[in-house]
Amino acid sequence: MNDDGTRELQVGALARVEGEGALRLRVGDDGTVAEARLRIYEPPRFFEAFLRGRRHTEPPDLTSRVCGICPIAYQTSACHAIEDACGVTVDGRIAALRRLVYCGEWIESHTLHIYLLHAPDFLGCDDALGLARTHRAAVERGLRLKQAGNTIVEVLGGRAIHPVTMRVGGFHRTPARAELRPLSERLKQARDDALETVAWVAGFEFPDAECDADLLALTEPGTYAIETGTPTVLPHCDGHRTRTFPLADFTTHVVEEQVPHSTALQARLDGRRHLSGALARYAISGHLLPPAVREAARAAGLADPASGEICRNPFRSVIVRAVEVLYAVEEALRLIDAYERPPQPAADVPPRAGTGHGATEAPRGTLYHRYALDAEGLVTDACLIPPTSQNQGAIEEDLRRIVQDRLRRGEVTDAELTRLCERAIRNHDPCISCSAHFLDLSVEGPRGTRATNPG
Repeated sequence: MNDDGTRELQVGALARVEGEGALRLRVGDDGTVAEARLRIYEPPRFFEAFLRGRRHTEPPDLTSRVCGICPIAYQTSACHAIEDACGVTVDGRIAALRRLVYCGEWIESHTLHIYLLHAPDFLGCDDALGLARTHRAAVERGLRLKQAGNTIVEVLGGRAIHPVTMRVGGFHRTPARAELRPLSERLKQARDDALETVAWVAGFEFPDAECDADLLALTEPGTYAIETGTPTVLPHCDGHRTRTFPLADFTTHVVEEQVPHSTALQARLDGRRHLSGALARYAISGHLLPPAVREAARAAGLADPASGEICRNPFRSVIVRAVEVLYAVEEALRLIDAYERPPQPAADVPPRAGTGHGATEAPRGTLYHRYALDAEGLVTDACLIPPTSQNQGAIEEDLRRIVQDRLRRGEVTDAELTRLCERAIRNHDPCISCSAHFLDLSVEGPRGTRATNPG
């Protein structure tokens, strides 16, 4: 407490998220949290601008550099959009390979979040190093799982980080069947690790919470959508009744706007807050998971979407991610078992004038790309809408609700409030960037202002 009645809260760093961010809470005279703003102060990256004038073959490689964690998501979405603009459909064995490499990215990205970023919150550890000291076997299991995902990406993509073999139309090179056999053996061990992961996270303690945003995810008939699909909405106020819209209308429904407190754009779905990602996918398509995966989810305490029950607790998203890891392992094994090498590694995609749309389910949610091409195949316009920009509004509302509930239950220290806010943010695994990580938290209210500065 300062002499002037204000309280200062010093937060060294928000580790275990990707990027730089700050949170500002404003508490009214009546103790109500009137505002929660998640401020992202990363510098703009201008990818959409410098894609203009590039050849139609270039966006997959260029946009993969947007994110070192999810390069496959950006490459696949870009490929779909360019192919759509050029009037080419890539299916069959090449499409199956795309799904397989995407499974690898789901495995490694979700496992990174579960074990190294999120689990310390539930187990009272400051970081992954502390977790390794108290739960060594669990961390070793997580590292094995992550390596299994990395290996899939490396074998199909040429390298684990920023893979290089994916291209418009397919791949520069496809593997022989014999090259995938070692992957299959590794994934059988990964399946056991994934099952143990689901059971492990199910034992965490979860605060009561509910996200009241609409849910958005891609859907595919008969399967759990990963690398393709139709945008599907599950409104918060309408039970289990979903609606769809054409991918070409994505920016009509999902509209981005600049907000004064953040360098990142924020998006709304038909004027409302919405949430994309694991919770949305499971709520909308969880009934399409294989029976063994659904049984693991049920045993972990997740509501069964087939029964009309929807899990909207953001703290339980760690269970859903573990279930999706198990699914990705099972799906990768299925794809490897059915694999036959394509006659050609890529379909021909000649340039033409047009506008194309592509979307995939990145680990953190729906990722949308749109490209306009001229007759020579040069990009004249580009639009990229990542999951985090879509989820920011829902994250801010989660923060407001969670903090409000905690304040109503009594006095809370600065340290407790900070930990609560950090946990609430990490529930959504926001991908702000891959640089330094800080949380600058200031709380304005009748007791004065509590503030921190990053560093």
